[in-house]
Amino acid sequence: MIPSPNIWKWPDVYERENRAQDADGAIWAALREAVPWAGADVLDVGCGDGFHLPVFAAEAASVTGVEPHSGLVERARERVGAQVTVHRAGAAALPVPDGSVDLVHARTAYFFGPGCEPGLAEAQRVLRPGGAIAIVDLDATVAPYGDWMRADLPRYRPDLVEQFFERQGFSMRRILTTWRFPDRDTLEAVLRIEFSRPVAERAVAATTGLALPVGYRLHVRRKAAIRRP
Repeated sequence: MIPSPNIWKWPDVYERENRAQDADGAIWAALREAVPWAGADVLDVGCGDGFHLPVFAAEAASVTGVEPHSGLVERARERVGAQVTVHRAGAAALPVPDGSVDLVHARTAYFFGPGCEPGLAEAQRVLRPGGAIAIVDLDATVAPYGDWMRADLPRYRPDLVEQFFERQGFSMRRILTTWRFPDRDTLEAVLRIEFSRPVAERAVAATTGLALPVGYRLHVRRKAAIRRP
């Protein structure tokens, strides 16, 4: 398990970040087109403090969140109440039965590609035939956010990550979003939990308004449906 220091250490700032992300709903529109979840059983892997769970719960038959960090599990349970089940667990050991869900969703949880094989195998195990895994990750090829990300992670190779998912049988769609902040304090606080100090200061100086273009990748793979005679 790779820690997520932004949300683990600063969950209140990350809540403000979540509200600013994808201000125009581009990711949700792409997800809805690729893997509609109305009436489906949904599993959100790495659900954090549950920010995205209510969106799924508004239409899905059932929603389950999985998160390894105990503090975030409690925050997620407080957010969703009884309408969603939230487990403390990791992606490599999902606490749900074989073939029990229609959609496995993971957002900004599989950045590094190689090394994620156990989690992908677990997603395959819990999917019903015809179900899908949808992975939403930041697209580090898109400036300026991708430039700052790669400055902090000089060994990160987005081309190799994309090749990894292609080899694993995923399709890929690039999504350009807008992060829109209510004020300058929120924008600066978010950039300072996302990047090291020197990179964050560079990002703050380079961002003159209250909006920021940020690219994402949507990777989708379906489990083969059972063919009946």
